[in-house]
Formats: sequence, C-alpha cells, structure tokens
Amino acid sequence: MIHYRVRLASLGRHHFEVACRVDDPAPEQRLALPSWTPGSYLLREYAKHVVGIRAESEGRGVEIEKISQNGWCCSDARSELTVTAEVFALDRSVRGAFLDARRGFFNGACLFLCPDGREAEPVEVVLERPRDPRCRDWRVATAMDPVAVDANGFGRYRAENYDELIDHPMEISEFAQVQFQVGEVPHRLVVAGRHHTDLQRIGADLSRLCEAHVALFGHPPPFRSYSFLGLACGFGHGGLEHRASSSLIFSREDLPVAGDSGMPPNYQRFLSLCSHEYFHAWNVKRIKPGAFSPYRLDRRNYTRLLWVVEGVTSYYQDLMLLRSGLIGVPAYLRRLGEGLTRVYQTPGRLNQSLAEASFDAWDKYYKPEVNSVNAIVSYYAKGALVALALDLTVRNASDTTLDAVMGELWRRFGASREGLGEEDFEALVQAIAGIDLAGFFAVAVRGKDDLPLATLLADFGVSLEFSQGMGLDVAGNSARSAAPPLLELGIRYRQRNAGLEVVAVVAVVADGPAERAGLNPGDLVIAVGGLMVTEKNLQKRLARLQAHQSVPVTVFREEELLEFSVTLAEAPRNTCILRLVDKPDSAALARRKAWLGA
Repeated sequence: MIHYRVRLASLGRHHFEVACRVDDPAPEQRLALPSWTPGSYLLREYAKHVVGIRAESEGRGVEIEKISQNGWCCSDARSELTVTAEVFALDRSVRGAFLDARRGFFNGACLFLCPDGREAEPVEVVLERPRDPRCRDWRVATAMDPVAVDANGFGRYRAENYDELIDHPMEISEFAQVQFQVGEVPHRLVVAGRHHTDLQRIGADLSRLCEAHVALFGHPPPFRSYSFLGLACGFGHGGLEHRASSSLIFSREDLPVAGDSGMPPNYQRFLSLCSHEYFHAWNVKRIKPGAFSPYRLDRRNYTRLLWVVEGVTSYYQDLMLLRSGLIGVPAYLRRLGEGLTRVYQTPGRLNQSLAEASFDAWDKYYKPEVNSVNAIVSYYAKGALVALALDLTVRNASDTTLDAVMGELWRRFGASREGLGEEDFEALVQAIAGIDLAGFFAVAVRGKDDLPLATLLADFGVSLEFSQGMGLDVAGNSARSAAPPLLELGIRYRQRNAGLEVVAVVAVVADGPAERAGLNPGDLVIAVGGLMVTEKNLQKRLARLQAHQSVPVTVFREEELLEFSVTLAEAPRNTCILRLVDKPDSAALARRKAWLGA
C-alpha cells in the first residue's frame, strides 16, 4: 500500500504539504505528478506549483533530484521512502487546488506524487485536521471511501489504486449541503462559497434529474454514492467529472432562493451543468475511448472521439431537463436553439471537422488565439448538434433511437471497461439502427459542411428559422423582423473605458468588413463615422447607415491613432429560432411525441 498524508500547511501562503510513503522502494525510485487531469485536455504541468520537496528514509535525509518537467528520482533509500512536497494552491477552478483562510479544495492530480511502477497498488490517504482556529468548523466532502474519519470528515481514506485516488476531489470548508436519494443510492449537493439558496428545492430537482439519467442507462448506477461538489461565486461557470462525484463552479445568482417559483434561465443553466457532469459518470468515466484506457498522465492522449464523450453528453444535458419534467418543451427548444446558435455563429465550423476538433483539442481548443473563432469549432457545441441530427436521423429511418445506442454502448464498453475504438461508435450505431450511415458520418464527423438540420427537424414537426443576431447573442422567443436589417462591422468586442476592444481571444470574423478594411484583434475602436462608440450606442450609430456604405472607423493600435474605411455589411442570419409547427401531419406528430414527449 502507498501511504499519503495531506496537511493544510499554511492558509496565508496557500500551501498544502503532501507526504508520500513508499515501502520497499526501488534502488532508483522515481515519482511524478500528472501533467494533466482527466476530463480537461490540456497539459497543465502541475509540478510547476511544487515550491519545495524533500525525501527521507528511516529517519535520515536522502538525495532527491528533479529529472524531468514533472518527475523526481530518489536514490539510497532503504526499507521505506517518504517524499514530502509543498504545493502552492491558488487555482479556484474545478481542475486545480486552492487553499486560503476560507476554503480548501484539491484535485488529486495537483497534489499526489505517483511512485513509478506502483500505480496499481492500493492507496491510503490521511487528511489531517487543520490546527488554525479559523478552520475549526471546516468539514470534508469527498466520494473517496472513508476508513476512519472524525465527525467532520478528517482522517483516513482508501482508494484501490492511483487512478482512483486522483478521481476523488476533496472540498474542505464550511459548506452547506443537501442529501437526497436516487433509488437506493445516496446523493448530495455540497455548496461552498457565500450564497442564500433553497437547498431543499435544489435537492428535490436534482433527484428527479438524476433519476432520468439512471433510467436511460439502467438501475443501479455504477457508484455506491454520488457527490456534487459546488462552489458558488460571483462569476465563473464550469465542471469536471469524476467517477462518483463532480466539481462545479457557478454563479450564486443561478441558485433559487426560498419562495422562488418557476424555472428561470439562470437556474436552468445550473441544472444543465449538473446534468452534463452527471451524464459523464457513464459517458467518459466508464464508456471511455481506447486512448484513455489507461490514461497516460505525462503526455497528450489523442483521440478523435471527444465529440462522442462531450458532444453527446452536451446533447443529453438539456434533454434530461425535459424528460425529468423540470422544463417544458418551449424552454427546451429555446435552450436547444441557443446551442445551435453558438455553432452557427462560429465561422470555424466550416474550417475544422468534428474529428479534427477532437484530435486537436490539446493544442487548439484549450489554447485559443486571436483567430480561433475563424479556425476551429467546439466539439462540445457541434458535437451536440451532430448528436441531435443523429438521433433524429435514426428515429426517422429506423425503429431505434440514440437512447438505445447509449444503452448498448454502456453494456458493451462501460460495464466491461473495454476501451472504445475509434470506429466502434459509428459501427455500433449502424448495427443497432440497421441502416447505412456512412454518408452521415462522413459529412457530420469528418466533413466541414453544415448538416440539413432544418429538414430533419421539419420531419418532427419543429421549424428552424435563422434570424439576425449580434455578437454572441443567442436565440430569442421569436425571429427578429425589424427593418432595416441589422448592420455589422465584423468584429467581436468588449467594452473598455474608452471604446470597444476587438477581443484577442475570438478575433475579427473571417472575410468580414473589418478584416477587409485592415482592423486587427487588439485594436481599440473609439469612433464610427466620427462619433464616439460604446457597447450601448454602436447599433444606434450603425442603424443610421446602410449596407455597403463605407464609414470611417477610428482606432487606437497600441499608441497610434489610425482610421480605416469599413464597408458595412448586413449581420448574418445565424441566430436559431425553434418552434413547434402548429398542425404537423400525423407521422410528424407521432415522431415529435416520441422525441419530446406529449
């Protein structure tokens, strides 16, 4: 057994101290920290946060030498070796480690050194109770199996191996929580951070939502308990899946308070996040690409299947809100329209295939540059669009559904823990549906053209319209019909104290008016047509002009004042509006009821 001891060494300096004890070490025992954490496909090199490291054996110090960007080597150890690392922790994200006077949190990949050759051995972790009086009411929330812990959760835990060890994050704070059951399985939501919310309502809603997921894959779920570990904050939104838990960060404004009724969009957003991470307990934590079986934590693990594990999950995250009865069909279609809009407002969808987006995620999706909006597409957003199109296609042409595919995928590859081959998903869909889908996958996954989604939806009594929208605006309840049409400069921007900055992370829209005129990402637009512009008045300025009219645009480029002549264009019709057709034919109505319910 490998033994770890975690100490909250310094709240003010944000230091965890983590000791790793190895019995019977190798003559040249190597240890390493992961370079990335499963579920977040970027080499983050957690070893860079190690600010001190030492080693001892049988009470005497031994030499420890760093041998790579994430690895160390100890020699001259005897019957046992203890390596102690001091780790700086001020990453509030779901994939990091964080420690201050109000809260502690960590993903195991950030803290736990892995002894080379001992990855399969069982693990024991002792989390010490902090001595600082500011922590006297802190508790521990984790899905790791407790062995001997006190009333607040400090003490000894156990994991089967290193892979499981780093798959159980720990929340250490004065959190609030609500517990609920899904079948016979205990669940809980933990909320750290300042908030005022109706936890009982959220628990009841999550119970219904989780039951819909379990019904899809079949009882019982593949864990003995499940924990949503959440942080409520002023800004931030995201999640990271684990085998029996998930780490979440969300706005405190997304949570309902006592007396709230209805299902406002911000609360839908929170529930959708929970739904996404919960679906991952099956799809990616257990139905796993072969490239992840096992994970190689010191390098990129390339696969063209990220669209399956993330895109399909993104499709189901909102569909489960509908199936659980938490939202109705109009709200679902609005959320679906918002997701489609994000794809259609990305010019890069026509330049990168879904398979390429999956493969290149390590170096493109997680490292956005000024031209990313023109060069790449999200395998989450487009993957969800393709999952929708696939579901509608097989429903229309066969007696099966994507539900049946996911159920069979779980039986063949999830329960067995067999890695999913690069061609296995497509082959399984075609085998279950009994139809040739080679052409569909060639276009949807390896091609770069838009799918005939409007035609597919029409067969289900749902209309898809395209309206004008500006920037990152998403679908409204009705298409915009105002005249004259909206005009655009061809930029995405953010408000600055004086002017609009062409944002560096999304860039000038490809072949748009600003690009043709010579504007660059990073330019600060201060005037259009000789008049000062702000985020609030830009559309008013443009509304007085006409398409194809040239207008002077004044910018600061660093310290230099420049003026460009921009020929205005109509804003593209890329905002998606979905509506139920009032009187579809009987076949379309039957298909719609089977897909969306009554």
